[in-house]
Amino acid sequence: MVDTAHRNDGVKGVAGGIGATALLVAAARAIETHRPDSLAQDAFAEHFVLGAPVSQGWPIHPQEVSDGEENPLWGRFARYFGLRTRVLDDFLLRSVHAGNARQVVLLGAGLDSRAYRLEWPPGCVVFEIDRAEVLAFKHRVLDGLSATPKAARVAVPMDLRADWAGALPGAGFDPAAPSVWLVEGLLFYLPPPAETYLIDTVDRLSAEGSALAFEVKLDKDLLEYRHSPLYTATSQQIGIDLLDLFDRNPRPDSAGALTDRGWSTSVHTPFDFTRLHGRGPLPERNDALAGNRWVFADRPRR
Repeated sequence: MVDTAHRNDGVKGVAGGIGATALLVAAARAIETHRPDSLAQDAFAEHFVLGAPVSQGWPIHPQEVSDGEENPLWGRFARYFGLRTRVLDDFLLRSVHAGNARQVVLLGAGLDSRAYRLEWPPGCVVFEIDRAEVLAFKHRVLDGLSATPKAARVAVPMDLRADWAGALPGAGFDPAAPSVWLVEGLLFYLPPPAETYLIDTVDRLSAEGSALAFEVKLDKDLLEYRHSPLYTATSQQIGIDLLDLFDRNPRPDSAGALTDRGWSTSVHTPFDFTRLHGRGPLPERNDALAGNRWVFADRPRR
């Protein structure tokens, strides 16, 4: 098992370390939900933000951001997360509706509520893998809302440093059946060997007809953007130093590795989808989003 330990993993609970970024994304989704030109709807997101002491006082509505779209964190960065949510929602629904894959695996599920808010076809099972304390917080909030999932939902409380692949079959996952995998907002926190292990494991567990989407950062030097407005605002406004959380070692070519194994892959910048949907972030100087890539892969049937 590859050790994915990170220098900031020691703080327990949804408010600590990487867990705090799940609340950041939830706040961004809440803001996106209330935008008049919303790209994605997540009625549960604001309840996660309000339910954690560390994020109480964070905005959950565009009107609560005094400088609006000019705010690098709650304007541009939040819009990025809204766009990402829409694009990955579309990927998941397209993948399950176009084929016969009925098992969906969310690796590092965080405070994602897709099992509750997306229109899944009959027979879908959504496996959510994340740390036990993150899933427990999520359960408390959703149970308090009497929320009902729209697909069979199976929580797999596992640290990704543990044998999550071994736990999946015991939770009902069938590696002989097609599956749809999502790795959203996770890989750039992991050291390169852990990313390689994760992608190799998904490849091993994916039958023909499976699909995968994941997000990577390809910057040669992340510290080049240390003073970017996006990173600076995130640190100053909510105390999260993303560059301290990210692993800064050179990244593996995971998309290329999948292509070599017969997957059909495509790599996009977020800006590709900004242009497609007519809203979202566009490139700017000293851009912390410049190296972000969204990768989509399909394992074709022979």
